[in-house]
Amino acid sequence: MTYLVLFFTTTVYFLMLYRYRTFVLTAFAVLVIFFVGACKKEQPSPVGECGKDLVINWDLYSYAPTPHNLVIPPTLPQTMPMPANNPLTKEGIALGRKLFYDPILSADSTQSCASCHNIDYAFTDNGKKFSVGIDGVPGNRNSMALINLGWTNRLFWDGRSEGLETQALEPITNPVEMHNTWEEAVCDLMKVEQYRIDFYKAFGVKEITPTEVTKALAQFERTLISGASKFDLASTPGTGVFFTEQEDLGFQLFYSETGGDCFHCHGDGARFFTDNLFHNNGLDNVPPGGQFADKGLGAVTGRPEDNGLFRTTTLRNIALTAPYMHDGRFATLDEVLDHYSDHIKPSPTLDILMITDFGGIGKQLTPDEKQALIAFLHTLTDTAFVNNPAFKNPFD
Repeated sequence: MTYLVLFFTTTVYFLMLYRYRTFVLTAFAVLVIFFVGACKKEQPSPVGECGKDLVINWDLYSYAPTPHNLVIPPTLPQTMPMPANNPLTKEGIALGRKLFYDPILSADSTQSCASCHNIDYAFTDNGKKFSVGIDGVPGNRNSMALINLGWTNRLFWDGRSEGLETQALEPITNPVEMHNTWEEAVCDLMKVEQYRIDFYKAFGVKEITPTEVTKALAQFERTLISGASKFDLASTPGTGVFFTEQEDLGFQLFYSETGGDCFHCHGDGARFFTDNLFHNNGLDNVPPGGQFADKGLGAVTGRPEDNGLFRTTTLRNIALTAPYMHDGRFATLDEVLDHYSDHIKPSPTLDILMITDFGGIGKQLTPDEKQALIAFLHTLTDTAFVNNPAFKNPFD
């Protein structure tokens, strides 16, 4: 401010001496240069912003990522679709695991991906109906399990993301979740020397961008494979593992059109226990022309015929992922079976199976049949998956 006052005072004085025009013009030019230089000194550029002050001897490190070969259980497809520009590497997976558990990606560094995807709950949110973000604001959908996602190309309940790399872009900037900006998230990572080195080893970059962050997260998430449950062992000859009588009855009901008839949406031949498609399973009574509280897939596609459709979740580790449905309305598996048995509700987009096979009402299961189905569903719990040290917090 002092320089500004001096500038204008001196300028006015010299302009008054109009007869000395050459002198005035020269003095004016000098003062302009002085003023500009003074302004630069008063507003210096930040030094070391986003890690620019870190001195890293890159000659000590090399970019030679080691390919990672997935070990896939025999009951699952032995190949996983992989984007050509993001192959699995040991360095990329290790980096993704760190990012998954590090709250550095949230605006206030209090929440990580693992905050809403806890390994003890098969990577769902600690038994909560809705997740709560850094600002204490709850969402409106239940946290989905992160299981066998490498074989899935439509993610979220409404399928709005195609592929894990795209999906990983959203939570960081979502105002109800981590409420950050990618600029700030990347800046925070750039200030950490070890992350700079890790990203260089994994992707050969010295400047981190959102692309590398999402690639690393996607690589780790592709390793979250579940296929060693009691069901898998009982389905594999020579393991010596067998169903109990009740579990076997549940198995038969699961795959029977006259029983529970669960297999049309959950009994795929590839053993994922989801068809990865979208269905309206009769949760809400919506009259013709009425509005769904949550349009699901319809909000993404804009097509009325997609209103009320949601992605079929995997039933693997289902006993660990309560509460259930997109809005977490059912607290227990008993409530889920009660719905499919007796409480299917009509709506314009009700799935055809709910009409033809469930009679528009339900399968009318007996109490014993419900309990048998639940016993079978418990055989899908994979204790090796939720106790795998490769999936746990690397900072513990």
